[in-house]
Order: sequence, then structure tokens, then C-alpha cells
Amino acid sequence: MFGISSGELFFVALVALIVLGPERLPKVTRFAGLWVRRARTQWNSVKDELERELAADELKRSLQDAQTALRDTEQQIRDSGAEAKREFDDMRAAVRSQPDVAAMDPPAAPTDPVVPNEGEGDEPRNA
Repeated sequence: MFGISSGELFFVALVALIVLGPERLPKVTRFAGLWVRRARTQWNSVKDELERELAADELKRSLQDAQTALRDTEQQIRDSGAEAKREFDDMRAAVRSQPDVAAMDPPAAPTDPVVPNEGEGDEPRNA
């Protein structure tokens, strides 16, 4: 338990019996047991409180990490949106700066349709 062997524990019990006597030894052992229980209870209380604080700190750290990741993602989305808007504006400016092809070239004059000579048509002949 505390690095005390069973022989050493027996020796301490024997000395306590001799020093305290058989009348007072049971009362002293009950009193010592009471203090040991109180010490254990206090130790467990402190240990539980530390574990709760550590768990709360871990949760806070996890929450901060999640918030940081969310901010980074939000910034990436904003950057991507700004880049897409910039590219769209560049395309719009490029389209507006190009001359209007339909306004510059007049439509081509229709050509006379070619009339096939007699006998060269698509219709079958009846001979």
C-alpha cells in the first residue's frame, strides 16, 4: 500500500497495542479510520473537481478549434466569392469592349437560287 510490508505492519500494530493498551486501541483505530476516510473523501473530491475542470478546458479548447476552423472556412468562401466576382466582371468588361460583330457586318445579300436544268431535278422521270 505505502511501501510497507505485512511484517512491518504487524510490528506497528504490536507497538500500538503495547503503547496504547487494549482499552484505548479500539477507539484509536476507529478514530484513525475516520480520519483516513475523511482524507480519502477529500482526495476524491479534489480529484473529481480537477477532472471536471480538465474536461471543461478540453471542451473550451475543442470549441475554440471549431470556431477557428469555421472562421477559416468562412474566409476561404469569401475569397472564392470575391475571385469569382472579379472574373465575372473581367468577362463582362471583355464582352462589352469587343465590337458588336452583328452591327459591323451587313447581312449578306441573298443569292439567286440555282434552278436546275430540265432533266436534272430530283424528280424521277417517267419514260
